[in-house]
Amino acid sequence: MAMTKKETEIWIKQATVLTQPGTIKHDQDIWIKNGRIAAAGPNLKLNDFTGTTLDGRNLLFMPGLIDSHLHTGQQLLRGRVLDAKPIIWTRIMLPFESTLTPEKMQLSAQSAALEMITSGTTGFAESGSYYMTAAAKVYAQSGLRGALAYSTMDDPTLPASIKMSAVEAIHHTDALYNEFHQHGNLKVYYSLRALNACSTELVLLAANAAKAHQTFLEAHMNEYPQEVAGIIARTGKTPYEWLDSLGVLTENFLGAHSIFLTEQEKKLLQKYHIKVCHCPFSNAGKGVPDTPDLLKMGIRVGLGTDGTAHGGLSLWNEMKIFRSIMNLYYGVKQGIPNIMPAKTIFQIVLNGGAAALNEAGQLGKIQPGYKADLIGINLDQPHLYPTGNLQNTLLESVNSNDVTEMIVGGKQLMHQREVLTLDEEKIMFTLKQKRMKLGIE
Repeated sequence: MAMTKKETEIWIKQATVLTQPGTIKHDQDIWIKNGRIAAAGPNLKLNDFTGTTLDGRNLLFMPGLIDSHLHTGQQLLRGRVLDAKPIIWTRIMLPFESTLTPEKMQLSAQSAALEMITSGTTGFAESGSYYMTAAAKVYAQSGLRGALAYSTMDDPTLPASIKMSAVEAIHHTDALYNEFHQHGNLKVYYSLRALNACSTELVLLAANAAKAHQTFLEAHMNEYPQEVAGIIARTGKTPYEWLDSLGVLTENFLGAHSIFLTEQEKKLLQKYHIKVCHCPFSNAGKGVPDTPDLLKMGIRVGLGTDGTAHGGLSLWNEMKIFRSIMNLYYGVKQGIPNIMPAKTIFQIVLNGGAAALNEAGQLGKIQPGYKADLIGINLDQPHLYPTGNLQNTLLESVNSNDVTEMIVGGKQLMHQREVLTLDEEKIMFTLKQKRMKLGIE
């Protein structure tokens, strides 16, 4: 359905605005037209404006947060992973995903979309799940910006319900791509879910398909020491070196996690302009990525939640955890307490996230020409006011419930905490009614 002029034009008045990491301006207007920022500055004069007007007083508007790695298919695993014995991938997650159905995926996507909208996440990269058509329909309705992927593995020891050949695995993503790539705010990536569960044939098929469609290839990379050791035993090379030998690495590669990297692998990331994503809460039980070094090398780094099974979809939580880990592991040792300052962390989430969505130069700033993916935060609250440094306060003190407004592609998804594109009450009722049937508890 085409949007009316009223829906395509929004005028935000007298707001505080984080135009980009490190820059906050007060008493600013933002004019949104046809899905993009048309103008931003103080006291804009718009003649004959007939669109939607938002009162920005007591609000801070900023670019929407981007989750560079999540799992829709694990949304209903909330609370089941914390303190569980390793290895959770084979003991909990894979068995659960093998029981997914279209109904479960629809509810998972509805729950995930609600959680993202109400916490300020406007964009996301899905790392691969099953029954993605059901999820894609929900995400399209939600209005969120996202990259979707199908869980792609051909290990013959997988449970029968998710066992497939390399060719069958690629066909699943082909079908998803044909139906949903560039559908609204959605795009489709090809995926290598877990390298140890992918044959060389599947790796090459996925890489060639991604190249043919000019889209991204994403993979879980260097997440566990055992995973790295398994690839070395199998190929004689580390994971990134092996993919390089196959000609798979390009600037359109997104490597999730990327914790345990050799110096040679870091140089490969730099050489091919590969995008990586760290998931602080999830990764903290495995290892600490060398993010300061990656940033010095000019490597694009994003942040992800790794899905609700790993503590929920709040990037506000992830940013706080990330700063603490970086400071404790690197800053204390080097005597640099600001080794990962607020500005850098917001650059990672916004600019690194934009790169992970293949939207570098299109997302992450509030300036003319950029896509209008914005969130509004209620500053008029005791835990946020007063402040001596507003950007620091955003990182230290803002939580998901402080986000009251969301606009994606110039369309309002939430206003004054009311979700406008999904029926929150109905979805929550359905989740509560069916939690026993779905095996949630």
